[in-house]
Amino acid sequence: MAWKESCAGDTLRLAERGATQVSRSLPSVSRQMSRIVYVNGDYLPEEEAKVSIFDRAFLFGDAVYEVTAVLGGRLVDFDAHLARLDRSLAEISLPLPVPHAGLREIHDALTAENKVDEGVVYLQITRGAADRDFVYPEQAVPTVVAFTQTRPLIDSPYAKTGIKIVTIPDLRWKRRDIKSTSMLGQAMGKQAAKRQGAYEAWMVEDGFVTEGTSSSAFILDADGVLRTQPLGNHILPGVTRRAILRLASQENLRVEERPFTVEDAYHAREALLTAASAFVLPIIEIDGRPIGDGLPGPVARTFRAHYIAEARKS
Repeated sequence: MAWKESCAGDTLRLAERGATQVSRSLPSVSRQMSRIVYVNGDYLPEEEAKVSIFDRAFLFGDAVYEVTAVLGGRLVDFDAHLARLDRSLAEISLPLPVPHAGLREIHDALTAENKVDEGVVYLQITRGAADRDFVYPEQAVPTVVAFTQTRPLIDSPYAKTGIKIVTIPDLRWKRRDIKSTSMLGQAMGKQAAKRQGAYEAWMVEDGFVTEGTSSSAFILDADGVLRTQPLGNHILPGVTRRAILRLASQENLRVEERPFTVEDAYHAREALLTAASAFVLPIIEIDGRPIGDGLPGPVARTFRAHYIAEARKS
């Protein structure tokens, strides 16, 4: 907490920007009616948390976010999430309003205060509040919010049974590499999957699978090659995706960052998805067609086990 202790009082303000509050004391136990959340320097019961109706995240989706898994009360792949956050902010010309050390402290404090053993921490940084105008405001102070969600990650029933997915057209904008809060296309896709009794939807553009609505897409093709989309503006650079590619290399599995079609997926030996909040999940059915023998595949199971083992050591 050296960054915090060097500041007067219990609040760190950005040098020469004099605006965004980074950390204030947690509320006393007597105030805790529910989980504690973080809003612009304050730790508050969620019922008391407020942001302006003029916040640009609310008006324009002018914000970026990260979701970091918590396992055994510790953050998973947090440095990689910070690196992606930095990139997203740079792509929308929004300076980082809180230093990395401050963001880690916020995450750790929320995890401890809310007693999260397994779950996630959601962080969102917006351009701040200003009267409605498409042009970026020059004097707006960024809004920083964070909260936790407790959920089972290790003993997910989907890891044991496998999941069913569907394919849908990719209706999103062209800068999917930015982890933006503008996610109506993904929400529509997830709802379409739910209506069809599926866990996830893989989005398809020009005949090729891009990614899931909230996950990266992989197949082990008929030749035993692990394939996924190459990085670019058309997909999000998944943190768990990167870890799985590294694990595949360690397992001497042939890997190609090469697009695959829906037909390729139908005839794959295995299919799987990766996400920070799900780790690795085997896919047993796509559009009503069984993949492989219709059971969770050995490659997906191995990747999940290895990723969890590494996460527990982090």
